[in-house]
Formats: sequence, structure tokens, C-alpha cells
Amino acid sequence: MERAAYLVRRLLLVIPTFLGITIACFALTRFLPGGPVEARLIRLRASTDSHANVAATQVTEDYRKELEKAFGFDKPIPLQYWDWLVTNRMGLKIKSYDHPDKTAWELIRSRLPVSVGFGLAAFVAMYLVCVPLGIAKALRHGGTFDAASSVVVFVAYAVPSFALAMMLKMCFCGTVDGLWNIFPLGGLASDFDGPVSWWTVVCDRVWHMALPVLCYVAGSFAMLTLLMKNSLLDQVSSDYVRTVIAKGASRRQAVWGHALRNALIPIATGFGPMIGLLFAGSIIIETIFEIPGMGRLSWDALNGRDYAVFLALLALTALMGLVGNLISDFLYMVIDPRVDFSKR
Repeated sequence: MERAAYLVRRLLLVIPTFLGITIACFALTRFLPGGPVEARLIRLRASTDSHANVAATQVTEDYRKELEKAFGFDKPIPLQYWDWLVTNRMGLKIKSYDHPDKTAWELIRSRLPVSVGFGLAAFVAMYLVCVPLGIAKALRHGGTFDAASSVVVFVAYAVPSFALAMMLKMCFCGTVDGLWNIFPLGGLASDFDGPVSWWTVVCDRVWHMALPVLCYVAGSFAMLTLLMKNSLLDQVSSDYVRTVIAKGASRRQAVWGHALRNALIPIATGFGPMIGLLFAGSIIIETIFEIPGMGRLSWDALNGRDYAVFLALLALTALMGLVGNLISDFLYMVIDPRVDFSKR
């Protein structure tokens, strides 16, 4: 009963948190200079033939008001926010400022599978590598393997993702003479001359995804590995493990049968926040490898002052992050029955 009440409280907390995030960001887009109206006027003044049927030298205050009305900026900000949140479903139904033939949701929907595919691949690869490596480091703590792997872990942590992406592209994509030309420069798929088998398509997609996924994984590689190692070391040194060994169990049985499950708690509860990361994508990696994902879409929308798309992306990312936190709470509740939820 206490657990159900805790989940209900957490669920109800999502609403004011989401409203607070979106209200703050929505207000910033209305008060900060350089919005879509200004961007449209700058492009209009710089052109010799306006697409709005207004001469470049005749950009008047009346025309500015017409643009503000077209974008809905002539209404009070609370009413603008209500229209954005309710009438236009978090801005998903609003036409893009830079692509007036498409709504924000249509643009997001076209990019979503790309970022989710890369995010899932990176998520699976990260946990398949980092969790076993963290366990191996904990069981060999202080040994040669632990020291050697720590060097690799900390180097991966120290190198920024954009620097790693550039180095990998230079070394393995043939951008520098004399180095290996193993992987494509970017994109998602090759241009085939004719129909190919599904296996060829899968291999080609894996070929294109290899370096970007490696860059995705490198960012969280050190953190997750050390979290797994330290969590297992903490459990192995606890009283209940020593009690299990004192009762006749071997150290291997105590570790794999008792300590490992509790050590996985902080790892498993990290699944939830990954949902927001899967949705958002990576601006830097997608730009370097020319991947048409959510990260590049948000960057292009922000650069072009396309607040319709940017706010829709922000709302969905915030919502996914809050849902992810709920999933983390649920996993924590299921995995660790010792937690007292009456005080939470």
C-alpha cells in the first residue's frame, strides 16, 4: 500500500514539474531577442525579392505586426502558452517556421527512428560491455587486470565525445592520406545500384553505425564501469556476505548468488533516465557523422529560430525524462524491498 501511494505521489509530481519546465522555456523564447520574426525580417531585408511579396526596402512596422500575428505572438503570453500546450498539443500541430509544409510532429516523426535506433544500439552495447567489465574489475581489485583496464576507462572518460568522433573519422574514414579507409564518412546507408538482400542492408547499416555508436558509448563508459565495480565491492565487503561465507558457502557462491543482485540496483535504476537520452540523440555526434537524427533537428531548429519545432522537441524530451524517472522509481521499488516508502 505504501509503495502504491509512493508511485501515485511521484506520478502527480510529474504534472507540475512538466509545467514548470515548459513554462520557463516557453517564456524565454518569447523574451529573448532574435526570434523567428526578427530572423524573417533579416532575411527579407537581405533579399532583393521578398517571398512575402513585400519589397526589401519596404519592411514596415505594419508588416512586422502581420508576422507577429501569423506566428501568434500578438496574444498575451499566458494565452500563447495555453494555445501551444492544449490547442496544438505541446506544439506538435504547429507548422514549422522553416518548413511551412510540415508540422513539428511530422519533422520529429521522420527523425525519431534514427535517434532511437542509435540510442538503443549504444544502450545495449554499453551495458553488455560495462557491466561485465565492472564485475571483472571488482573481482580482480588491485590486480594487473584492474590497473590496465582502469587506464583504458579513464582515457575514454577524459577524451570528449566530439574529439573522439573526429579522431575516429580521421583515422578510419580515409580523410587523411595513409590512414585506413574502413568506415564510411557519414550517413545511414550506402547508395546501391539495384535491389540487394536484407542481409546486405543490415550489414551496411551496422557498417555505418559502428563509429557513431562507439562515440555514444564512450561518454558513459567510465561512469557505468566504475559504478558497477564500486557497487559490487561495497556489497562484497558487507556483513551479510561474510555471514554467507561463514555458513559454508564459497566466495564465488556468495558473490554470484547474493552480492551481485544488490550490486545491480544502481545499474538497473539507471535504465529509466536513458529513455530521454534515446529520444534526444546527440547533437555533436550526429553533426560530425551527418546523421539525420533528433540531435541535428534540435540544433537546426535552434539555429534557425524555429521555436515551433524546438519547443515541441523540448516538451517531448522533458516528458520522456520524467517518465524515465518514474520507471527508475518502479525498478528501485521492485529490486530492493528493504526501502521504507513511508518516509518518501
